[in-house]
Amino acid sequence: MPPQSNPTFVMPVRRDVHFSLPVERAKNWHGQGTQVSHFFNALSLLFPAGERFFMDSVRNYRDQIDDPVLKKQVLAFIGQEAMHSREHVEYNELLQANHLPARRLDQQNWMVTGWMKRVMPHWMQLAHTVAIEHYTAMLAGLMLDDPSRLEGSEEGYRQMWLWHALEETEHKSVAFDVWNTVMKPGPVRYLKRVGVFLLATATFWPVVFLLHTQLIRSDRYADHRVRGLWRVIKFLYGPRHGVFPRIAGEWLSFFRPGFHPWDHDNRHHLSRVDGIAAANTERQPPLNAPLASLDAG
Repeated sequence: MPPQSNPTFVMPVRRDVHFSLPVERAKNWHGQGTQVSHFFNALSLLFPAGERFFMDSVRNYRDQIDDPVLKKQVLAFIGQEAMHSREHVEYNELLQANHLPARRLDQQNWMVTGWMKRVMPHWMQLAHTVAIEHYTAMLAGLMLDDPSRLEGSEEGYRQMWLWHALEETEHKSVAFDVWNTVMKPGPVRYLKRVGVFLLATATFWPVVFLLHTQLIRSDRYADHRVRGLWRVIKFLYGPRHGVFPRIAGEWLSFFRPGFHPWDHDNRHHLSRVDGIAAANTERQPPLNAPLASLDAG
């Protein structure tokens, strides 16, 4: 039987994919230009360390899970996150090859998550994973519901972000179901969940914006003019189509005592994931060292 906490049973699948990402487009692959490209690039910089943190926080509780289906979901969740981490390591090397401080910023992210593992109890690490998984699910759902989010983007990068969004959707309830399984039901569980969600909200987005700003400042070819700034402000904050106004309702839903990630049932999108995976299986040559100057790109 599927876990009773998951009203819409979905079994994640680990897919071994490799994307063809033109190195010369790494700084300016999005259809909306460099400023928006670097917003996504900032998210990419968080994934290697962040995905490992998520995997470890769930691993801490594997021995307390008796449900055989949830055990399989946890194994698939870890497998998917490992693939995401690997692909974003290669993605981030393209940023480094374009003279952006990707490695330095990545090292800082590893230091932060290492510190979090040392000071946070296991329950808090899992609650933090549940919180950030809700954010990734919201962003993924928005990207899948509205194809214009990636309209005009370079195809390899577009395919990679769609794949990541689809797999984040596919496993969006796994950490939450682990949380509900291993934590004693009641008001304390609820208060811990929403308290850490507020803490994650207060820390996650400032980190994203700091990375975003550092990438823009390091990219001497970025569009620093009013037009470039307006594009990213409209993309993130526009009242009709901005990212944050569009996810506000789902953000608030997390505070409902009976909340579950599949309350927003968007599994119809998942029919696309295997086609994207099948089209992106050929291994690309790795970047073992920063390339020669690519400023012209």
